[in-house]
Amino acid sequence: MYIESKTGGLTGPARIGRVTFSKTGRTLHYQGRAFQSLKGAGFKANYYDTGSGAEYWISGPKKDGSDRLYGEAVPVEIDDDAREEYWREIRGLPNKAGQRLANR
Repeated sequence: MYIESKTGGLTGPARIGRVTFSKTGRTLHYQGRAFQSLKGAGFKANYYDTGSGAEYWISGPKKDGSDRLYGEAVPVEIDDDAREEYWREIRGLPNKAGQRLANR
């Protein structure tokens, strides 16, 4: 998934990483944190961290790499355990499987 923090404004630190869902599908888990849907209540955010209340934009990564809402060319880190699948399956660029950053 594409996970971008919205606590600092419209563009924040972002990552591509693997998430898990609760049995009900209402809670998403990533790196020891739990996120729930804002259900349209947030400004340019669709999830919030249940522990801190911080808002995030979380979505499936796009094939063309344009995951940021406004198309900014700000680098996005890719987690080690998702890197090969991201470049091979999502972006269709297997020759980039070793790259740790997207959108640069």
